[in-house]
Amino acid sequence: MPSVLIVDDLLSIHEMLEAVIQPTGFNTAFATDGEKAMARYKEEKFDLVLADIDMKPMDGITLLKNLKQYDPTAVVIIMTAYASTESAIQALKYGAFDYLQKPFRVTELIETLKRGIEFKKFQSERAVSGLVPSGNVNDIEKRIIGQSPAVTKLVQQVNKLTTVRSPVLLQGENGTGKTAVAEVLHNSLGPEAGQLVRIDCSLSSDANFRDGLLGQNGVGGAWIEQAKGGTLFLQHLQCLPTDVQEVLVSVLRNTAHGFRLVCTTAEDLERLVDEGKFNDELFYRVASFPVLMPPLRERPEDIPLLLKHYAGRVVNPHFDANLVEFTDDAVMLMSTYHWPGNLTELFQVVSKIVSSSETRVITSQQLPLRLREIHHWPSLSEYLSGQEKQYVDMVLRACHGDKPQAAKVLGVDVSRIG
Repeated sequence: MPSVLIVDDLLSIHEMLEAVIQPTGFNTAFATDGEKAMARYKEEKFDLVLADIDMKPMDGITLLKNLKQYDPTAVVIIMTAYASTESAIQALKYGAFDYLQKPFRVTELIETLKRGIEFKKFQSERAVSGLVPSGNVNDIEKRIIGQSPAVTKLVQQVNKLTTVRSPVLLQGENGTGKTAVAEVLHNSLGPEAGQLVRIDCSLSSDANFRDGLLGQNGVGGAWIEQAKGGTLFLQHLQCLPTDVQEVLVSVLRNTAHGFRLVCTTAEDLERLVDEGKFNDELFYRVASFPVLMPPLRERPEDIPLLLKHYAGRVVNPHFDANLVEFTDDAVMLMSTYHWPGNLTELFQVVSKIVSSSETRVITSQQLPLRLREIHHWPSLSEYLSGQEKQYVDMVLRACHGDKPQAAKVLGVDVSRIG
């Protein structure tokens, strides 16, 4: 039977919870404060921890932090007696699975425990020594192209996330590859998984949107049902109206254990929370694992690999696109352009050039004018110091050795150009 460690400084609470929990198929154990709970968890590693927030000497939030540090897979449910949800939101922020506000109904308690066990079971089934399930490493490498430090870090993050089912929030500018990462995470569920249900929250004004996502009574609509066993993919989450955000909290609380939840945003949701423009509880429910997608301008060393990858996807009537080559000056211009549209813009540029070219060698003269205009290039201060020499050399070559012109482009004194 699944085990629950109940942590509360009132013995009467222990007795009451034991009386209602044990008949439903759970083994119970008790601790009267956070310190005792930590010691007992280390000895037995319970399936669930049900902890009161107001305890001494170690309160429930501190216990939660310590448990998650000791065991990131710990499933902790916080009980709070406060009228406001401020403390409960804080618990979600630090990784609580859910919270119960006293006085709670017995049915609510049991349902929350059952959802916690389902979540724990999924975590246990997928935790294979922290490794990606067989076949998914290749999937990641095919979808996330690059060898820069930023991409290496991203691949490592995604690798780890394929072994868990906690909600993932992909943050970054448009065109940085958030959809590709979401698809990798969905594919990691395996061939027997359900659907990847993609919902664009920027279309929330559509008449069918609320019914499809929230349902008639805020218990989840058809899209939630379709996502069971698979992935619910909410794009542009920052576009959700405030009233939809509030109902979505309730929907996710009751259904999120049934699917992987992946959300994307092009804005800083935490800042929007601070400004009162985004629901704080929704933020902490979707952002268990925030992932920052690097913009293309911060990974210029990946441009050559991306050019080869994208060129190979294009059809050209004259030659095999896999044989396309870009001249050094073309690569230099594309590596120093700021790419406001990121990967999407790069693919569009490569696709247009390669599909219409009559030769397989692409020169700088075939690039769009905006890529060839020096005033569009970023200043040297936008690049990391470790890339300074390489960048200076590229700009100097583009200026045909004219140091004053290169200095003007870089925004530095001529004396800094060796």
